[in-house]
Amino acid sequence: MNSRRRGWVIPVVIIVAVIVIFIAMFAGKYNSYVTAEETVDQQWSKIDVQLQRRYDLIPNLVNTVKGYAEHEKEVIKSVSDARAALGGARTPAEMADADAQLSSALSRLLVVVENYPTLKADTQFTQLMDELSGTENRIAVARNDYNNAVADYNKLIKRFPGNLLAGMMGFDKRAYFETTTESRTNPQVDFGTGNTSLRFDDKTAPMSGVFAAAVVLMAGASA
Repeated sequence: MNSRRRGWVIPVVIIVAVIVIFIAMFAGKYNSYVTAEETVDQQWSKIDVQLQRRYDLIPNLVNTVKGYAEHEKEVIKSVSDARAALGGARTPAEMADADAQLSSALSRLLVVVENYPTLKADTQFTQLMDELSGTENRIAVARNDYNNAVADYNKLIKRFPGNLLAGMMGFDKRAYFETTTESRTNPQVDFGTGNTSLRFDDKTAPMSGVFAAAVVLMAGASA
């Protein structure tokens, strides 16, 4: 009787031990996934805050430009449309596309502004451009932090055996917040002629086009 009891006790102990080990591994992996995902969400919230800040600044900028260059309807409309697209974006990919569209529209607007010295010297316009430039810088920093967090998270859920558990627990790959070639294009100022003008060169360093344009305009206004 005792020998028979020992015969099934040992397999049961082994099974229980395996289950306990599996649960411990499962719990450890789950907690690491949750922590990594929370980090991604926290970094994304920083981008969201700065995009919202940028979104809120655009109407004042557009109204200021209208006061001096109301007939530039096409470029002003392109900025308003791009702002609306950013407001309707929900996913990182949609927001990245909308942000690139807004950057492009703002860059075109700043090229137009170059033809209006009085507008360039306007205190409100200068202040808005300073705020936009600072926001652009913070977006770039937040984007870099977010993409690093996404890279760490995606590596975590892709590595074996974590990839097996990640799928079972519903942890999916997260998207990067990627810039386009157009949004990385820098405006360059040309002082070789009587009229200062802006041109764009996609071989320059990956500074935000709008931020670089603002730097050029501020330099021109103070010259």
